[in-house]
Amino acid sequence: MSSPSTRRLLKESSDLHKNPSPYFTAAPINDTNLHDWHFTLAGPPSPSPYAQGLYHGRITFPATYPLRPPSFRFLTPSGRFEVNREICLSISGHHEETWQPAWGVRTALLGIRSEIFSSESQGQVGGMEGSEELRREYARLSLGWTCRECGAGNLEAMRELWKVCRERGVEVEGEVAAVDGCSGVEGQRETVEAEAEADADTGALAPASSGDSITVGNEHQARGDDAIESTRAAEPVPAPSASTSVPAAQTQAQVQAQAPLPAVQAPAAAAMHTQTSSSQLASTESPSESIWLDRAIIGVIVALILLILRRVANVDDL
Repeated sequence: MSSPSTRRLLKESSDLHKNPSPYFTAAPINDTNLHDWHFTLAGPPSPSPYAQGLYHGRITFPATYPLRPPSFRFLTPSGRFEVNREICLSISGHHEETWQPAWGVRTALLGIRSEIFSSESQGQVGGMEGSEELRREYARLSLGWTCRECGAGNLEAMRELWKVCRERGVEVEGEVAAVDGCSGVEGQRETVEAEAEADADTGALAPASSGDSITVGNEHQARGDDAIESTRAAEPVPAPSASTSVPAAQTQAQVQAQAPLPAVQAPAAAAMHTQTSSSQLASTESPSESIWLDRAIIGVIVALILLILRRVANVDDL
């Protein structure tokens, strides 16, 4: 015949199975030892730093339960309780004088969730004073935490519980629904990968360093391909956008300055060159032309003088 403690534990286990709570799941580790249970508890709602956290722990029942209280310890790091150490609660074995046999697992876990997580340890046995940032980080990491003893994962165990709750008409809302809507460890991994890809895309649009610009400029100078450079020079150059880096724009300006003139401007440049050459030639030949002109004028004058003298001589002979 089973003991009163065993019958009480069987009754509580059956009640939790028939009337599940969306805030916690608790059951014996195996059927051969009903005095050793594991539980997974959802953290209290915002603005608590434990919001959306899931915490796994262990309940040890004495042989005289429910006349004597059980002991509780948390296995998931939380920043509020030390890991795998019995904690001092008014409903635990540390305070048997305040324990009521009418209380049970449901009462104890709901009390821990609503009261203990919302207060500070203040020297409590098994308690600790962690910073709010640390507690929020532990709450985030708790979604992917798995118990080494029973092999249960926090998120998997609670999702299974929430599925049962919905099938039986128990509402899952608030912070608990938000946790159920997340994608767990896989979702966190996908989020990290997406952020890494976004960072990579941002890095691709980031301004190039001066060393990169110098390298590009050297490649253009060392290439020495007039045909390629002429083609590039003939193509219209788009206006630089806001994302164009300053070093890249300077390099492009250097390349354009070094490239030959476009084909459209070549005839005009040739005409200008011809005019310049003609003017230079004219300026070079003008002194000699002026000398020949002077000699011609002198020759004409000498011829006129001779003609006049001949006329005068002929008149004297008459």
